[in-house]
Amino acid sequence: MELAPDFSFQPLPPIEDQAEVAPRAAANPLGALAGLLGSWSGRGFNVIWRPNHAAGQDHFLELNVTGDQIDFAAIPGAIPNRGLLQPDINMFGLTYLQQVKDANLNAGLHIEPGLWVTIPATTDPKVGPTVARLASIPHGTTIVAQGTAATAAGPPAIPPVGIRPFAIGHPGQTVDFPEQTLATASPFRTSGAGLAGVTQPMVSDPNNVLTAAIKGQTITSTTTLRIATNDTPVPGGGTANTAFLQGIGQANADAALVTATFWLETLKGDTSPSQLQYSQTVFLRFSGLSWPHITVGTLRKAAGG
Repeated sequence: MELAPDFSFQPLPPIEDQAEVAPRAAANPLGALAGLLGSWSGRGFNVIWRPNHAAGQDHFLELNVTGDQIDFAAIPGAIPNRGLLQPDINMFGLTYLQQVKDANLNAGLHIEPGLWVTIPATTDPKVGPTVARLASIPHGTTIVAQGTAATAAGPPAIPPVGIRPFAIGHPGQTVDFPEQTLATASPFRTSGAGLAGVTQPMVSDPNNVLTAAIKGQTITSTTTLRIATNDTPVPGGGTANTAFLQGIGQANADAALVTATFWLETLKGDTSPSQLQYSQTVFLRFSGLSWPHITVGTLRKAAGG
């Protein structure tokens, strides 16, 4: 995703309140997002309950050990947003392209062009400084996920995450299926070479892949980017799906909600983040259930990135 060499945002006319820009211009206007700049690559794990049209049952559990690459580049200039209820604001951001493949089968799974932007505090609506991710997925979904950024000393606090489907609108009403247990044979789960390297702890809690990756490391500082497509933690955001996914009356696989946390980690001996971890959950709705689609990754920044 390369911009033209001479492209740079320039508000025409300039925003009303230049004092809003001045403090940010003195430092890096990307704020917490500055640590993302560069090229990152690594490994991860993907879990998706996907619809199954063939005879037998309505779902299939796909499991993938993944190769993951994300390239970030700064957007030159200030991105103007014109206000009606309050003065104009400027945002700053970066473009990115993510590519994910099945590392066992060398099969492409996911490509995602998108943007990250940093948004100043606003008075109407009254919201503090936030960050947002705007993404497009070729399967037929676009997202706007907004949230917070915070930096703290030490390693990240990575909570467990489960893959159990639940009744739509009732996350406490989970359902167990045989495919969740690797020791239970099932034709409706990834098998053969595709399962190389997959363990039961990974399936039970995909975030185990992240905690295992940093075991024994000394992480001196972590910047946490926490975002969602609903109104938590901040208002705004959402998902949009093609007619095929959303359906009429019933869905093929409606991506209704996305939550994600990205951890930018500075390792002992480094002066800036050199490791990026993330955990994302997309809740797909079909057959009356919300099915967690969880993707995690641990990536290292390329030298000179």
